[in-house]
Amino acid sequence: MPFVMVDIEADGPIPGDYSMVSFGAVIVEPGLQRTFYGQLKPISGRWIPEALAVSGHSREETLGFEEPAAVMQGFADWLEREVKGRPHFIADNNGFDWSFINWYFHHFLGTNPFGYSSTNLGSLYKGVVRDLFQNFKHLRTTRHDHHPVNDAKGNAEALLALAKQYGLKLPR
Repeated sequence: MPFVMVDIEADGPIPGDYSMVSFGAVIVEPGLQRTFYGQLKPISGRWIPEALAVSGHSREETLGFEEPAAVMQGFADWLEREVKGRPHFIADNNGFDWSFINWYFHHFLGTNPFGYSSTNLGSLYKGVVRDLFQNFKHLRTTRHDHHPVNDAKGNAEALLALAKQYGLKLPR
């Protein structure tokens, strides 16, 4: 049950009404070499220009991205190849990222390989350091630039640093 750090970019606040533009995932292990990246064609005619701008893509560009069903199948296949046992979803903002990944998996494939739960990296950090006002982001090495693979890697780096500093055993 290894951790899979995920980050998504979207053109609005909720799945279904708005679209997931892209997402990245990395298996949390030393080296962070096993990654996945997907860019998805919009599923809705609605988008918020300011939200889409965060991704660095234009609406016209996203209309040329891959069909969501194919991207989600590719992600499911990657998880099956790369992860022994059930993968465990973890993200910086799992309430947001999880909602899109979960919705897209169920909508396009009828199932979610992650199951029904996820972990919030920020909450995990606060618990380990025993301070509800602390933030893990200083532990990132990779710059947070809203490319979802880079952002997932930075968050995974923070989790690995936290585990090393506090002697935490990460799932494999």
